[in-house]
Amino acid sequence: MTVAVGYPEHWEADVVLRDGGTAHLRPIRPEDASAVQDFHVAQSEESIYLRFFAPLPRLPKRDLERFTNVDHRDRVAFVVTIGEQIVGIGRYDRIDEKQAEVAFNIADSHQSRGLGSVLLEHLAAAARERGIRQFRAEVLPQNSAMLKVFTEAGYEVTRRFDDGVVDVHFDVDPTDRSRAVMESREHRAEALSVFGLLHPKSVVVIGASRKRDSTGNLLLRNLTEAGFGGDVYVVHPEAEHVAGHPAYRTLQDLPGPADIAVIAVPADAVTDVVRSCAAHGVKGVVVISSGFAETGPAGLALQRGVVRTARSNGMRVVGPNSFGLLNTDPDVRLNASLAPFLPPAGNFGLFSQSGALGIAVLASAARRGLGVSSFVSAGNRADLSGNDLMQYWEEDDNTRAVGLYLESIGNPRKFSRIARRLARSKPVVVVKSDITGQELPPGHAVRVSPAGAGALDEMLKQAGVIRADSIHRLFDVAQLVTNQPLPSGPRVGVIGNSAALGTLVVQGLRAKGLRVGATPVSLHPEASDAQFREALEEIFRSDLDSVVVTFTPSVGASERDVASALAEIAAGSGKTTVACFLGVHGVSEQLSATTTSDGEVRTLTVPAYPSPEDAVWALAATTGYAQWRTRDHGNYVNPEGLQPRRARRLVTEWLAGTAPGEPVRLDSHQVHELLDCYGLTALPSRRVTNIDEAVQAANFLGYPVALKSVDDNLRHRIELGGVRLNIDDDAELLDDYLAMQRTLTPLVEADQVALEVQPMAPNGVACVVRSGEDPLFGPVVSFSLAGDATELLGDVAHRISPLTDSDISDLIRSVRASPRLFGYRGLPPAHTGALEDLLARVSVLADQLPEVAELLLNPVVAALDGVYPLSAEIVLQANPDRNDSPRRKLA
Repeated sequence: MTVAVGYPEHWEADVVLRDGGTAHLRPIRPEDASAVQDFHVAQSEESIYLRFFAPLPRLPKRDLERFTNVDHRDRVAFVVTIGEQIVGIGRYDRIDEKQAEVAFNIADSHQSRGLGSVLLEHLAAAARERGIRQFRAEVLPQNSAMLKVFTEAGYEVTRRFDDGVVDVHFDVDPTDRSRAVMESREHRAEALSVFGLLHPKSVVVIGASRKRDSTGNLLLRNLTEAGFGGDVYVVHPEAEHVAGHPAYRTLQDLPGPADIAVIAVPADAVTDVVRSCAAHGVKGVVVISSGFAETGPAGLALQRGVVRTARSNGMRVVGPNSFGLLNTDPDVRLNASLAPFLPPAGNFGLFSQSGALGIAVLASAARRGLGVSSFVSAGNRADLSGNDLMQYWEEDDNTRAVGLYLESIGNPRKFSRIARRLARSKPVVVVKSDITGQELPPGHAVRVSPAGAGALDEMLKQAGVIRADSIHRLFDVAQLVTNQPLPSGPRVGVIGNSAALGTLVVQGLRAKGLRVGATPVSLHPEASDAQFREALEEIFRSDLDSVVVTFTPSVGASERDVASALAEIAAGSGKTTVACFLGVHGVSEQLSATTTSDGEVRTLTVPAYPSPEDAVWALAATTGYAQWRTRDHGNYVNPEGLQPRRARRLVTEWLAGTAPGEPVRLDSHQVHELLDCYGLTALPSRRVTNIDEAVQAANFLGYPVALKSVDDNLRHRIELGGVRLNIDDDAELLDDYLAMQRTLTPLVEADQVALEVQPMAPNGVACVVRSGEDPLFGPVVSFSLAGDATELLGDVAHRISPLTDSDISDLIRSVRASPRLFGYRGLPPAHTGALEDLLARVSVLADQLPEVAELLLNPVVAALDGVYPLSAEIVLQANPDRNDSPRRKLA
């Protein structure tokens, strides 16, 4: 029986195209008939023939009605729109229960923008949701563009030539290659969309007043004073000139195109301005104006309207409530921000969500002499996000390291994926404000997570991100990673002319887990320049990875001469070096020297810190990152024997007829069925309500057995009498059954306590494995050892799926109680290989089934010969719109 399906609003998406422009994708609607006909009529004869295998100047009324009236189940169609115009159509029609025929039609004027690839991704995701497993298509041999869409999508495509037509078919289940293809396309498209904002050839300022103290006037002057290499325009409805620039009444009056628009008009006028920008072909807008989501629900609605208008017309949005953006590239010199100066060019990319902190962040970089490659203030971050900037910085040769100040994270799963890839080549430093979880900063309209800050910390660690707790710490790391080679190991040398400072350094290094690799050198406070140079040369010849140098002014040595010697020796050594020179802070010319490596001349600067603690913290954080970077990060797990299609069918069946968000708790038989799809099995058990049933169950399951309460508050509480173990025969079972009834009945306030009988597992370490679909993070896998102490101390580790084998190995070793798994105090070691395999299977289940709101295996006994889940609970919940789903879309 066909189940009626309503309009699937969660299939709508804003998408970034191959050239960095944006478009809107949505299911087709009956009222699209006229636009579909216009789309068809505008196509060339060749395009029509390739799609319909026949000349067809106009679509017949009957076909037009059939094309635009679909059931969103057996017949699905998407349109891609830019403005009000349809620029692409893709559809599938079900052939049988598992197969569907797919077809596309892309507007001639929008060919080669990646529309076919985007449509295929979204159609495939919709098909999987509707139980379809294979696409088929009939394509004319000369339709090379469409054949390319299929063959380059990453699926295993089979082609057969028959009767003048190429018959194409392929499974639509994601593969490692199809995921890689999607991520690569997403990366290139989003990087290009940011490139267009940071490398414009022309900028128009809208809202610049003739008043010098107005925001728009300041923006215009900043653009001019930075020496922007492109054209600068200003739109003003009345003035002839603003800040020395000729003013134009409207965008349509401009003498040339404008790549980006910087908007500083009242909030309620922004949407109309954005619409006007779209008509003029502007590629992106920077909205400085405030008065949006930070003001309440009405402002949030206004903000969403601005973003919707921009994206649907091909534009990205920075802001609103943004401080602006800048690019120090000498060929660009863009300062489209409220910063009164363009920072010196450098290798550090900066992203800030807080507009108010924009000036403070740039001023802090300037005070330290730290050059910046580019800077973006996202304000309310309604569109452009840190994820977009990381995509760009990965490709930007001018950026060696990146820093992000985040007040919230809209899509942590995508953040983790991008940051992990970027961090393998460039350090990523993140400052996350204390506002997390259930509370959001004003203007930040994102999902919230019940997981709390712990899950965020684990996610950042998993991605190789350096976590800083302040802007100060962010720049401490930045001045090191942009000016020094990364440490090759944890061995650190210490040298200075103050025993007190040297002691502080040594204590700090040991507290951070670094090794003092040689005897610390403490020179006499009045050591001469020559003595200092000789000692420096000797310690840099030692077998060390890093060196910490302290210096206090003295009559024996000149600070300038010691700094010059240190810079020269450090640059030639290849060792990571940090300094604590009292009175010197940041990146200083006196601590800089040039070196030649592989024919390339490079200037290296020893970063200076005002205190030993700052120097040690930055070195320790960078060393930890360097060690993460050189590690084997493993491969995404894919255990044998998985049955994801069967699991998908079962979940769809069990959720049929339930409302979105309605929880469905699976019974024991359903839990067994779903776990079996992933090669997971809990020890069998039987619920009993009287002693006769208990004896019958024990004899069926086989002695020895355990007798346990099924009450949620008592089932794991041995100390409360909720569990009896190692019951060997009927007589012992009778005694324990009666004793538990007497003990537990008052605790549950019931006449009869429900119990269950289960075979005894081997002795081992009791663990807890949990996974669930977090509304913000997506599929989170958690691991801990069982027991009150673990729960009270919060000794629980989290990872965001999908996981690699290295992630899983780290997961079980990252809880503080993990030594119990490895033979602690003579205990037999657990079979960690079997435990890792179980976690791998749970992580894949969580990744593939977003409807699994909660899976709990408690306890899992990790024994010498394997693992034994004793109890399993699963709660399902309809959840069709996961962040970072297997189809490209802007959050």
